[in-house]
Order: sequence, then C-alpha cells, then structure tokens
Amino acid sequence: MGDWADQSGSGIRFEWGPSGAGRLAGEAACLAIIDVLSFTTTVSVAVETGIRVLPFWLPDGHAAPAERAAAEKAATVYARQSGARLAVPRHAVAPDNPWSLSPAQLRRAPFVERLVLPSPNGAAIAAAAPPRVRVVAACLRNITAVGSRLTADGYGTARHPVAVIAAGERWPDGSLRPALEDLLCAGALISDLHHQGAGPLSPEAAAAKAAYEGTADLARAVATGASGRELAAAGFPEDVAIATEEDLSVVVPVRDRDGAFTAG
Repeated sequence: MGDWADQSGSGIRFEWGPSGAGRLAGEAACLAIIDVLSFTTTVSVAVETGIRVLPFWLPDGHAAPAERAAAEKAATVYARQSGARLAVPRHAVAPDNPWSLSPAQLRRAPFVERLVLPSPNGAAIAAAAPPRVRVVAACLRNITAVGSRLTADGYGTARHPVAVIAAGERWPDGSLRPALEDLLCAGALISDLHHQGAGPLSPEAAAAKAAYEGTADLARAVATGASGRELAAAGFPEDVAIATEEDLSVVVPVRDRDGAFTAG
C-alpha cells in the first residue's frame, strides 16, 4: 500500500477501527481512541477513581465459540499475571465479580487498583498501539480535557500529528460497523483541537468535525442511534446516559509504560 492512506501533512487525522489505527500509527505521535459505547467511557469512569485499566482484546458475541473461549482464557491468565481483577460481560456481573464494561456497574463496584477491561473494539486498538505512540482514551465526558491536554503537550501539528480513531462496532459477519456515537465524538474532539490552534485537518478529520458541528442535539443523537438503542434494549440505558455526560470529567486517561490507562 502506498502513502495515499496515511493523511500525511495533516496535524489532525481521522480513521476507523483497528485497521485504520494501524495505518495511521506509523506516523502519528498520538492516538486518541474513541469508543463511546462503551470502552473509553468506562475507562474514564474507572480512571477518575484511581483504577489502573489494562485493555485486552476480546471478540464480540458473533465470534466462533472456540475463538471466544480461547480469548477469555487468555484474559484470565493476563489478569492473574498482572495482579488485576478481570471485568466480565455486563450480564455476567455477580457479587464476587462486580466489574464489567458497563460504566454504571463499575460506578457501583468496589475499588480495585488494577482492572483488566476486555472489549472487542476500543481495547483492541489500545492494546495493539505501538509503545512509542502516546495513547489517550477520549469520550464525550472528557473532550475539553483531552483537547487541552494534547495541545498543551504540543500534539496536533504536522510534525506531531494526532490520529483520532473511532473504534466503531461490528456487524454479525465481523466487519466494521461505523458507529454514529464514535463519529460524533471524534468530530467533537477534532473541533476542540482545531479551535485551540491545532491542525491542519485532513479531509477525513474535517468531515468528522462537520458531522459533529452539524448535530444540534448530541445526546439525543447518541441515545437514538443504533448503538444507543441496542444497549438500552439490552437493559443498560444508564450506560447510554453516562456516555452522554458531556464534558463532566477533567481526567485524561493516558496509557503508561505498563500498558495501563491512568490519570495522565
């Protein structure tokens, strides 16, 4: 593949999913990962309380049973080796393991110092990002904090570009499903960075920014979009409500040398 896909020359770039992140990570100084429902939202809630979050890829429910079983076993081993508790699927929460990908459930769970947080999308991107690249977890709860932190640290220029990565979701066949909430959150971050002087924007980043700035009611769009309706129908409307707490957090989750997200 040539250079046509790397958005070179732009201080702010935008792509989708693990493949897009892999494509842009080669030249980016920073990856801003966005997985609103729910990985990066849950990371923000956890890091606010002082929990160190270790991302771990886990296939979604459409994966073959053998593949998912193998990944779950690997996650258990990783948590044990890391001295961490392992978050379980939302419907598997129990008194002896109350931690999950649900930000609402996590708020009610006891504090732990280290938590392995598996997910099929945002965690996959975070876990695969090269060690040399700064990685931050962005969501609607911390857009201004993330934008201010990145520009203060000198990111968002053609020399030190930020790659904003919308994690997206998956169709039943495993292919990427671009998710409205991630597009709008990416656009919100790009807009904030641009207003603080970062840039120039790649055409892809400019389009995401325009989508956000053209949305009159962000919370309603997320709640009534496909992912929001799916999560509410599964019994987790509170997770959608937390994910749309716009700019209520000043914490910027940053991946440290151990691969864990901490408060900067």
